[in-house]
Amino acid sequence: MSELLAAQGLTLAYDGTTVARDVTVVVPPGRITVIIGPNACGKTTLLRALARLLAPKSGNVVLDGKDIRRYGTKEVARRLGLLPQAMTAPFGITVADLIARGRFPHQELFRQWSVEDEAAVQAAMRLTRVTALADREVDELSGGQRQRVWLALVLAQETPLMLLDEPTTYLDIAHQLDVLELCRKLNREERRTLVMVLHDLNQAARYADHLVVMKDGAVVATGAPADVLTVELLAHTFGLEARIVVDPVSETPMVIPVASLERPD
Repeated sequence: MSELLAAQGLTLAYDGTTVARDVTVVVPPGRITVIIGPNACGKTTLLRALARLLAPKSGNVVLDGKDIRRYGTKEVARRLGLLPQAMTAPFGITVADLIARGRFPHQELFRQWSVEDEAAVQAAMRLTRVTALADREVDELSGGQRQRVWLALVLAQETPLMLLDEPTTYLDIAHQLDVLELCRKLNREERRTLVMVLHDLNQAARYADHLVVMKDGAVVATGAPADVLTVELLAHTFGLEARIVVDPVSETPMVIPVASLERPD
């Protein structure tokens, strides 16, 4: 069974400045949750707190029914994988060697590289279709190829939970869909629980089972895309006048922008 992940009354801050307050979110196990909201609303901050990279000023994060702070670092990494927005590979490292680093949480003093580790790396490369790139240096790859390699690294951790911060950033539309289809496959076939931050509302509506909408450091709505995405919510949260129709391909809500409701400075 997938691990339960939840934020309970979180207040989050950087350098003494509060950026999110009283945030409560429950991640449905075995589903794809997508966090959306305007720029600087706290999406990445929430994801960092869920991954235990940012300690809350108040409130707590629950992982599998226990405060995440009670786990050791390696234990968290065996339960939860994170793909941040910007990742930099060590100079000259090959694809296979980078993905192998995803096995670090499973290494112990008297347990080094194993058959299980090799199998996990090979499986991650197959799922992300980077096996043919195994001996290539990461710096030589295209943006879409690199993004699949980073996903493979997270996959190699073999965690039931995966947190992905804007996994489609800097990719063209074809590679964006490629990455999102892979995420859906990981959820449907591998039974991974995914939490993603996305900017594109229509991609969020198409791929999410569960939406979390944020504004000004607070959660303003949660639920299925068809229930959450309304004309009123788009106006209030994004300052956007829009129409909502049914996507003829996915039969999910599709947002048609009409005009910005924000007044120019």
